[in-house]
Amino acid sequence: MKYPRLVIARRGLILGGAIFILLSLAGCDKLGFLNLGQGKTAKQIEPTIADRGTLIARVGTVPITLEDLNQEIEAYNSQVPADRPEEKITTREKKIEFLKNDLVRRALLYQAALDRGLDKRDDAARAIEKAKMEILVLELIREEAGKVEVSSKEIEEYYETYKDQLKEPEERQIREIVVNSEPEARDILIQLLQGGDFATLAKERSKAASAKNGGDLGFIKPGDRKSQQFDQIAFSESLEAGRVSNIFKGPEGYYILKLEAKRGGKLRSLSEMWDDIKRALTFLKQQEKINGLVGKLSRDLKIEIREGEIR
Repeated sequence: MKYPRLVIARRGLILGGAIFILLSLAGCDKLGFLNLGQGKTAKQIEPTIADRGTLIARVGTVPITLEDLNQEIEAYNSQVPADRPEEKITTREKKIEFLKNDLVRRALLYQAALDRGLDKRDDAARAIEKAKMEILVLELIREEAGKVEVSSKEIEEYYETYKDQLKEPEERQIREIVVNSEPEARDILIQLLQGGDFATLAKERSKAASAKNGGDLGFIKPGDRKSQQFDQIAFSESLEAGRVSNIFKGPEGYYILKLEAKRGGKLRSLSEMWDDIKRALTFLKQQEKINGLVGKLSRDLKIEIREGEIR
């Protein structure tokens, strides 16, 4: 299998999302567990949420399971800023409070909406159908993507094919002198070759903004200066640390560069890159699998697009 060049990312593939609604209504007291034998009886509507899991509450015809609670708490905790860990729900008491003040409250409002038949209204029914479609699409993608496997051989082949591109980006500490004319640049280069100090001459003669720092640009990567001519000289293999370049014409005038130091540019071992390559190849194969499924469905199902109706 031949792979295009990939950008290896450390982050894993995110195939799904969670819809999390916080209903914080001002002036509501804390809710206790409901006694369904008292108070107004909810209209007997077939519940749309099945009693699957450990039942911990029921609001009218709406069940709430321990699994529901834990899933909601996990989603809530993931949104808590790292610098405020005390806001996370971690204790049994906090879980019960969250159940009463969020899940039960939401279920009350949901039950009331069902009792009023709001789910039958056109706009609500359309929104429900759209949400259902999005959820099922995510489930299908997750199911198809879960079938993808990447072999050790594929990882090794990718590493051998693209190891030159997998090197850490090289950075170089560069000093520059920029002047308006080639004769002036030639005069400076002669002084440098005779032992002149690059930083001193940069401060005295360079017109670049870097002159005040002795021409020091710090560590830069290819592309940082947005000049192909600059990169060709600054990152030339023939330019060694401590040496100065020949004169060249750049975007702001005539340049002389000095390479102070190099860092990076090393190739990480296969074992170091293994997980990154596996994640990247997994993502690629998942994309190919989904695209293949879409292509098959496009051939098997009738698709009608009325472009003339689009205004």
